Amino acid sequence: MHGLLGPNGAGKTTLCKIISTVLLPTSGTVRVLGHDVVTGTARVKSSLGIVFGGDKGAYDRLTARQNLTFWASVYGLSGARRRRRVEELLERVGLADRARDRVGGFSRGMKQRLHLARGLVSDPGVLILDEPTVGMDPVAARDFRTLVGELRSGGTTILLTTHDMAEAAALSDRVSLIDQGALVMTETPETVGDLVSAYERVDARGVPEPLRQRLGALPGVVSVTGTEDGLTRVETETRGPRWRSSARWSTPRSTTSP
Repeated sequence: MHGLLGPNGAGKTTLCKIISTVLLPTSGTVRVLGHDVVTGTARVKSSLGIVFGGDKGAYDRLTARQNLTFWASVYGLSGARRRRRVEELLERVGLADRARDRVGGFSRGMKQRLHLARGLVSDPGVLILDEPTVGMDPVAARDFRTLVGELRSGGTTILLTTHDMAEAAALSDRVSLIDQGALVMTETPETVGDLVSAYERVDARGVPEPLRQRLGALPGVVSVTGTEDGLTRVETETRGPRWRSSARWSTPRSTTSP
C-alpha cells in the first residue's frame, strides 16, 4: 500500500485521473501492471478499481444490491457469477443487512463502503482510493480504514491519496509527499511524519500585538503574520541535521486563543 500525501491542490486527484485514463498526461509515461495509460487504455481500465471521495458515484434511487449489480454488469459479469460477486461484496463491506435499502437513505460512511465495493467488483489488480474518508465522521473513517487494512492484508495493491498524515501513516507501507505537482520525497511513513511535523502553521484569533512580538522571537518560529480574515499566522521550522531541503509543506491548525 502506497500513500500519496499532500495538501489540497497538490495534484493528487489529477495524478489519479491520469493513472485511471480519465486525463491524458501532458508529458511523461504512466504504466499500470505493465500497460501504458495512453496506448493500452482498455487493459488499464480492466486492471483498476477506483474509489473517489465525496458523495458522487452511486445511484440514490437504487438499492445497494441494484447499484452493485449494475456495476458488475458494466464489467461483463452476468448470471450466477454476478449474483455471487454482488453478495460477496455486500458481505465484505458490511452492507448485507442493508442490501435492499435505497442508497439515498445511507449515511456518508455507508455510501463510502458501497463505493469501495463498487471499486472491487472486477477484482482489480490495483485499487485507487482518492481521499476516501473526506467528510466522514471519526467513527466512520476509522471503520473504513479498518476495512482498507483488511484488503491490504489480503494482498490487494492500493494507492491511497490523502492530506491526513495520520491516515497515511496508519495504512501505508511507503509514502510519497507531493506539493504543487512535484514529488518532494518517497520514504517510510515514520520518516515523512518526522519531516512534516517539523513544519507547522498555527492560525490564532485575538492575539494582542505584544504577544505577537514575543511569538516572533521564539526559537524555531519563522514568521508571525496577519491574514486577510483577521487571524494571526505563526509558522515554525525545526530542522534536524539530516534535513537540508528548502521544501515547506505545513500542516494547518486553527485555534481561538493564543
